Amino acid sequence: MDSSSMTNKTVSLRLDAFERLRRARLHPDESLTEVVLRAQWPDLGMTAGELRTVYAREGSLFSDETLDRIDEATSGDRPPNVNWTQA
Repeated sequence: MDSSSMTNKTVSLRLDAFERLRRARLHPDESLTEVVLRAQWPDLGMTAGELRTVYAREGSLFSDETLDRIDEATSGDRPPNVNWTQA
């Protein structure tokens, strides 16, 4: 890929973050852009749509017993007794 036609963005990093990227280079000529592009980011979760797909494919992540215990634990929950007034 011709990097001369690529758009660049300037970013600021703390010195420790810069040094970490620099040490992650596979060879001295590897650019920091190449280091970032080959980085693997952890899966931080899923969207509601992805969760629905998992439920449709695999069923609930909780057993019926667990769901019953959650219902029992939350059955006494009530909204706080607060007298709201309109301004």
